[in-house]
Amino acid sequence: MTETTFVGGKEMTLDGSNVGFHRERVEAWERGERIAPIFMDIAWTRKCQAACHFCYAQAQSSEGGEITREHAMQFLEDAAEIGVLSMHYISDGESTMVPWYADAVEKATDLGVAVGAGTNGIATTKPVLERVLPRLTSFRVNFSAGEKKRYAEIMGLKQAVYDIVIENIRAAVELVRGNGWPCIVNMNLVCDPRDSDQLVPFARLAKNLGVHYAIIKHCAVDTDGVLDVDYTAYNQIEDILKEAESLSDDTTQIVIKWNKIRKAGKREHTACYGPPFALQMSGNGLIAPCGPLFNEKYRAFHIGNITTERFRDMFHGERYWEVMRYIASDEFNPQKRCPSDCMQRLHNDWLFAYKNGRATFPITPAPANVNFLA
Repeated sequence: MTETTFVGGKEMTLDGSNVGFHRERVEAWERGERIAPIFMDIAWTRKCQAACHFCYAQAQSSEGGEITREHAMQFLEDAAEIGVLSMHYISDGESTMVPWYADAVEKATDLGVAVGAGTNGIATTKPVLERVLPRLTSFRVNFSAGEKKRYAEIMGLKQAVYDIVIENIRAAVELVRGNGWPCIVNMNLVCDPRDSDQLVPFARLAKNLGVHYAIIKHCAVDTDGVLDVDYTAYNQIEDILKEAESLSDDTTQIVIKWNKIRKAGKREHTACYGPPFALQMSGNGLIAPCGPLFNEKYRAFHIGNITTERFRDMFHGERYWEVMRYIASDEFNPQKRCPSDCMQRLHNDWLFAYKNGRATFPITPAPANVNFLA
């Protein structure tokens, strides 16, 4: 069952999967038809000003090109043409660092593709915000601390950056609330249990800034041990998580991703069915089923690169579907082959249950962010 949270006057899925609300595509997929992704998580660059010690991009190094404005515009045209409904500009890089970032938001939304943004908030100055916020469905700032000194330590930045980002978040809240724009402004803290001292200060800061909601989520762990997090440690900080959550009020919801935290990286599914519905693109242009497979050692799962090939040609080509078939086959078991967590996990849980007769299509009204699957 997918639970929703009421934020900003809207019911939203913040700790679950919306894939079951897309009955037409699920049934087409079940019949073996080629379906366009409902959602794509993408980046326009792999560069980033921060150096967060928990960042999964550390484990995703792969060969690729540099995405130009022309590549980006062609990709967006192709995605809209084949039927992609939404995108989140985040993936494995800080997309606001490209000079045509706002152009890419405007282009996608002009084509009818909904866009959510994830950013560290450093480059999202008021002039940028004034262009993109009226277009975005959500604006998320990754901010993994509540106090200036700890922010600098955890995110690998100078303390002065804390003040810059705080002012940019405050500007976003004032613009959205002041103009009545539908964009949902939120903050995101990736919780390493060793940094649990920042959970309550973060929740208080989010409330002070007046964002619609603030999420506290778990860290991901990769298969090679580059990212090393003890999942059992989350049990030891449950009281702190609950204290942060209790600070929710009518203006700002503090949302803990209990679903993923309590599953401790364990999967119920033994097949990966999610990629046809939710696809990922690296900031170097690489298209793959998910971020953990960006790494060069997983070349067998690399579909193509938008710097050398049109996305529509990939989608209509055999390579795309060869990868989709293989990753959903008995030859690929995500319980053995994949890291502890990924974008596909909750979608796979629902799709696996549906395929095995343990899940049905929801009869409740679709949440406001129904087209966003991450």
